[in-house]
Amino acid sequence: MDTLKKITRQELACNNGLNGVAAWIGYKGYVYDVTPSPLFQHGKHYRLKVGEDLTPYMQESPHLEDVLEKFPVVGELVNE
Repeated sequence: MDTLKKITRQELACNNGLNGVAAWIGYKGYVYDVTPSPLFQHGKHYRLKVGEDLTPYMQESPHLEDVLEKFPVVGELVNE
């Protein structure tokens, strides 16, 4: 994963899963494309919003981080 595209938080926010836009989420420095998941339709999954870094919220999630393994990594989340 050393040749990943650098994705800013602003770019992540633009991919919010609304109006036909891709649904991306950040987690532990990586950006995952969750567009195919019916769980992230309409830009959210329960109280979690697509287009955001969900790292702080995953500790409270009933899912383990291995659930993200089925989604492709589209880039590395960087500070602008």
